[in-house]
Amino acid sequence: MSSHQTAQTMKPATAAKKLGVYLPATPAAFQEGVVSRADLTELQANPPEWLRELQANGPHPRPVVAAKLGVSIAGLARGGVTEPLTTEQIEELKREQPEWLEKERATQAEVRKETARLKNLKREKESGQG
Repeated sequence: MSSHQTAQTMKPATAAKKLGVYLPATPAAFQEGVVSRADLTELQANPPEWLRELQANGPHPRPVVAAKLGVSIAGLARGGVTEPLTTEQIEELKREQPEWLEKERATQAEVRKETARLKNLKREKESGQG
């Protein structure tokens, strides 16, 4: 029995998530193939034109849309945003500042503040016991 090392591969959906792109907007060859870790590293280091275009202009998947707007994915849903958005649509939302977006940004800011407070509290406890 010979043991040979096989390259780890991932589904296109996983690779698209790691690249921060919306899978249905990628080329058919990408959607239908498998992506090795080496392929992913190469795509990240030297993105082809289609990948640069998608990362710059979208459509973007919900996690990217949420990050660009400074809200959570659940906040997007509460705001009625369920579809991928282009960079242009995201910028338009930022300009318009709808009420839901202001509210969700405030909520996200509170969550970040509370997370930081708990992290500091934990750090103080750990340093006090050492």
